[in-house]
Amino acid sequence: MKTLIAAATVALAFSFAADATAQSPAGANAKKYGIAVVDISYIFKNHAGFLAKMEGMKGEVQGIEKQLEAERQKIVGMEEQKTRFKPGTPEFSQLDDKIATSKASFQLNMQRMRKGFLEKEAKVYYETYQEVNQMIENYAKYQGLGLVLRFNGEPADPAQREAVLRDINKPVQYQNSIDITPDVLALLNRNNANATRPGAPRPQ
Repeated sequence: MKTLIAAATVALAFSFAADATAQSPAGANAKKYGIAVVDISYIFKNHAGFLAKMEGMKGEVQGIEKQLEAERQKIVGMEEQKTRFKPGTPEFSQLDDKIATSKASFQLNMQRMRKGFLEKEAKVYYETYQEVNQMIENYAKYQGLGLVLRFNGEPADPAQREAVLRDINKPVQYQNSIDITPDVLALLNRNNANATRPGAPRPQ
């Protein structure tokens, strides 16, 4: 019974996408030609679930920065305290050793936290990319598309050399209303309905 309900839900979702494709000029010809293009970068920029996770990670970064700053201030305090002792005295040497140990510990903690955050960030990107790929595959099969190419729909800034070169080297130079990006993004955001951050409107 649960399988039937799930199948019906998926069918309803893709029925919604099919209607959207028929009404929207962006991907109106995708089914007709059996080929489509999709803007992965745009989807990442407007994927509600992905944006919510990245926003949550900002809070984690702030927590890490506060913890490291507290450790740094302790070291600064010990450095100031060391100036009150005469070099060569037992008190000076003992505090100097403690500062060296604290600095080494600080560097290790900073590297460990940075590595942990980068690994977590990479996991979010990977999981989101897998989700996007799976949605594109499901959408393509449902719509009977034989090929989906990646492209960049963002216009190049003529004042930015790198952007112009990237635009010149893009694999898709022309597409005739086969852009399924809005429909794929809509399906992804419907699956992440609990994320409240809205996506920006896609330029046609």
